Amino acid sequence: MYSVSRDKTDGEGMEFGLSFGTNLEDRIQHLRIARKAVLAVEGTRECAASPMYETDPVDVLPEYLGMKFVNAVIIIESEYSAKEWLELINLIETAMGRVRSGDKNAPRTIDIDILYAGDQCIDSGGLTVPHPRWTSRRFVLQPLSDVRGDMLFPQQAESVSQLLAALESDENIVKLEETW
Repeated sequence: MYSVSRDKTDGEGMEFGLSFGTNLEDRIQHLRIARKAVLAVEGTRECAASPMYETDPVDVLPEYLGMKFVNAVIIIESEYSAKEWLELINLIETAMGRVRSGDKNAPRTIDIDILYAGDQCIDSGGLTVPHPRWTSRRFVLQPLSDVRGDMLFPQQAESVSQLLAALESDENIVKLEETW
């Protein structure tokens, strides 16, 4: 369904953590559609999926404060590179009606972020991996902790669960669905 030009790889799969979020229309359905689209990419296998959580918006304009998000994390294995996944994610988001504006935290039908790509550290061409703000956001840490709580990210001394426990945040987060 979605395709990009492929880099030459050695055929080895790499684990990726992907964060999903939406705060428009049928939020749960948007997450399900996005997950299905990611898993439809040839050679992609799901390793784990967090529960869905309803979360308060973070860093949004005052007029969007009442628009709660639904967030979740999935862990996949794929032979695609992080750069290729960035292209694939952009295709999926566009197909799902994501409109990009000057406000990077504007309401959206779907937002998919690459949290990590194996043990790679990347900062090039609009791609930063690990995601630059993952450690400060409960809406990422909670679902990621559910599926990879013991994980240590590259250049990170504390596990995901330890970072979640130490997070000082007043973000409200409510589990919606265990499986989706």
